[in-house]
Amino acid sequence: MILKHLIAIAVGVVLFSAMAEAKHFSYAEVHRMPKSVEKDYYIWRFLRQPSTTAAEARAIIKEASHYNKKLKEAYRRRTGSYPTAKLIPPKRHYTTDRDKWKNRAQGNYSFKKGLAMVQRKQLKRAASFFHAALRIYKERREKDKALFWLYLVTKDGEFLTELKRSNDINIYTLMAADITHDKYPKAIITPKVHKKSLWSIDATDPIDWAKVKQKLFSPDVDLKELAEDCKSQETIGMHTYIKERACNYQKAYFPMPYRDLMKHYPIERQALIYAIARQESRFIPASVSRSFALGLMQFMPFLIDHVSKQLGEKIDYDDIFDPYKAIEYANYHLDYLNSYLYHPLFIAYAYNGGIGFTKRLITKKGFFRPGPFEPYLSMERMKNVEAREYGKKVLTNYVIYMNKLGKPMRLLPFIQTLTDPYMTDRFRK
Repeated sequence: MILKHLIAIAVGVVLFSAMAEAKHFSYAEVHRMPKSVEKDYYIWRFLRQPSTTAAEARAIIKEASHYNKKLKEAYRRRTGSYPTAKLIPPKRHYTTDRDKWKNRAQGNYSFKKGLAMVQRKQLKRAASFFHAALRIYKERREKDKALFWLYLVTKDGEFLTELKRSNDINIYTLMAADITHDKYPKAIITPKVHKKSLWSIDATDPIDWAKVKQKLFSPDVDLKELAEDCKSQETIGMHTYIKERACNYQKAYFPMPYRDLMKHYPIERQALIYAIARQESRFIPASVSRSFALGLMQFMPFLIDHVSKQLGEKIDYDDIFDPYKAIEYANYHLDYLNSYLYHPLFIAYAYNGGIGFTKRLITKKGFFRPGPFEPYLSMERMKNVEAREYGKKVLTNYVIYMNKLGKPMRLLPFIQTLTDPYMTDRFRK
């Protein structure tokens, strides 16, 4: 069944690639765009047009901010060679992430040593490594991870008390609240916005979002003022994203937009779509990733091609910047994933890393099976770091949204079902 699905995707890419090229972009139009990942996407679109000349391609490629695989291949097809122009990244007035990366790598080394000691049942040594990780980590979420594992290996409730003082909403802080039968943090906010739209910002235009980001990263920006400038129902994602930055992430915003469409889905599907959208795009409909994942739900172009073929409609890639179209396509894709996977964590893994990756992971010996420190060990031992952290965040979002949608749910008992294949997936039955 999965093989047939993958073949269908491949066929869809070939047959429907022309459908996604309905729009036409001129050199002047793309040239005027501000340097950004959003412009890179439109450079890619421009290079794929049969009418684009090799000379135009050589000129426009110099304006890219990043070369991904798609961009390089499109340029090669238009000119016969890969781009050699030296990239000049857009000016950004914020500090480098080099120190943050180095700190995280050092903390991760100690944390992984702790996990290895847990597997060897040397819990005192594990605790010493988790203590070291706690001292090294600077990011709150990483510290919370170390604190939770210190509790698991020592059963010292003081670690849970410290966890509940965290200002970060994550899987560990929610589990600490569950273990101590406490309420979830008050810092979870769903804002109510009455203004429908803004004349100055088109929420579905990636270039408008690129211009907002230019202001966002300006050294003299007033974040509170910029957040207010982006305050409307259509731009709720921009508004809440900037609000979180303005308060230095002391508050966590969980908007619930597009209720006129969402209310027609079951609550579980609403919560899942909201959970994924918050993680994928922060509810910014015009989002573009470096790999050209597009829109509210960050669909890759090949998946847009496939879903549009299955639905029997022609669609331009830019149409996915309409949040209603993005939700429609995501709902269709989630129906497919749901036919094999029943637990939001596993669905999140598949949404991020693919259903084949997820099947290999959960059918691997020793993963997500009953045992000491499970399923927590399996959740931390995944080699795919992006999918691992993505899954934790989406699952946290899911539980929060289930509660906000009026269906009370606690995270801890839900996580404990991960070792029961009959409640989580079809692959292990």
